[in-house]
Amino acid sequence: MNVTPFWLAGRPETGDGELTVTHPYDGRVVGTVAVPTPAQVEEAVAAADAVRARAAALPLHVRADALAHVSARLAERAEEIARLITGENGKPLLWARGEVARAISTFRFAAEEARRFSATTQRLDTDPAAEGRMAYITRVPRGPVLGISPFNFPLNLAAHKIAPAIAAGTPIVLKPAPATPLSALLLGELLAETELPAGMWSVLTVPNDRASDLVDDPRLPIVSFTGSVPVGWSINDRAPRKHVTLELGGNGAAVVLPDADLDWAAKRIGLFANYQAGQSCIAVQRVYVDRSVYEEFLPKLVEHVESLVTGDPWDDKTQVGPLVNEEAAVRVEAWVDEAVAAGAKVLAGGTREGAAYAPTLLADVPDDAKVAREEVFGPVMFVQPVDGVDEAFERVNDSKFGLQAGVFTRNLDVAFRAHRELDVGGVVIGDVPSYRADQMPYGGVKDSGVGREGLRSAMEDYTEEKVMVFTGLPL
Repeated sequence: MNVTPFWLAGRPETGDGELTVTHPYDGRVVGTVAVPTPAQVEEAVAAADAVRARAAALPLHVRADALAHVSARLAERAEEIARLITGENGKPLLWARGEVARAISTFRFAAEEARRFSATTQRLDTDPAAEGRMAYITRVPRGPVLGISPFNFPLNLAAHKIAPAIAAGTPIVLKPAPATPLSALLLGELLAETELPAGMWSVLTVPNDRASDLVDDPRLPIVSFTGSVPVGWSINDRAPRKHVTLELGGNGAAVVLPDADLDWAAKRIGLFANYQAGQSCIAVQRVYVDRSVYEEFLPKLVEHVESLVTGDPWDDKTQVGPLVNEEAAVRVEAWVDEAVAAGAKVLAGGTREGAAYAPTLLADVPDDAKVAREEVFGPVMFVQPVDGVDEAFERVNDSKFGLQAGVFTRNLDVAFRAHRELDVGGVVIGDVPSYRADQMPYGGVKDSGVGREGLRSAMEDYTEEKVMVFTGLPL
């Protein structure tokens, strides 16, 4: 099998080591990836630092054209890339195709935002002392970005690091997850077809135990990390003078109120607790149902969970495939077994086969069980009756996480109350917390992180305002 090169300052390179990528479903080798030497990593960082002024001055149309090119090329190769994602990640083709479609949009949105990334003006004569003065305000890059992307969306979350950096005119060094580097390296291949200057981007398959050197490097003043809570906060603590964006974990809650369409709610919750094998930080994990409709809703939810098609991710009909590896599935199994030992009831699922864990629905879960308090990151949820909106919202907020929440209601007053009271980064009305539009601000509070992604939001995170004041102008 040929060795896939990494991308150093825009060119393909091989190093002195290799990384083997295996398919989670059957363990077969799907790729071998070159690993850079420390000297090559240094060269990439130095190149990003050297090109920062040129990148910031790059005309908006050049940035936009490069991003549009990547979007178009992703569309041309969509099926090939979806199969690459399934190969390295194990997610069913159904979801891999959806991820490619989202990445196409992510680069397209970035191209559009690049063309809108213009200066603003502000009249200052709101105060008599400032008559005849006007402020000209731009956003300028803070400096090169270190992007660290996770395994669960190996293409689109890499896109959410790279695309806003290019749009904002700042270099980026991307470190993809070692388990799933192939999709990010393919993005490097497409970027190499553009006219972006050398050094503006690198994709380095650096092992996790060498990532701290990149985090520490002062030439990378921005760190954009998506991944686990402990690693994210350790990065924040390690680099207190850097601008750090953290997209961390969640244990997404869905609230079902009496006026909801119960069939719709059961269908959506059943699917989106288990899509990506639950390996999404906005997968449904906690379900709070108003007691007045609980007995009616519960069998509908059980039916939808049990009807999900599981198995071979290469089958077009499969909805739930394996986790990223057997170790992850064993951990999920242990958490469920712990909850059951403490009194939880298994209403569906609860079994493991290798790296696959069956879509699982629990009831009577103790409040202190891991499946209630932590992020399962597997196809497991629990359901619990609540007495009204007050208790439902109190339960949602009783979590160290605060990423997104879903509220199934038709009541506009309740919708705005949810937006006001729920301690999360986003509230989805009439659907699951798993909904994300790639152009919208996305991020959380508490242990779910700091900062926001979504193209415009990330561009603002990567830049800061700079003001020039004109004096003596007629206004």
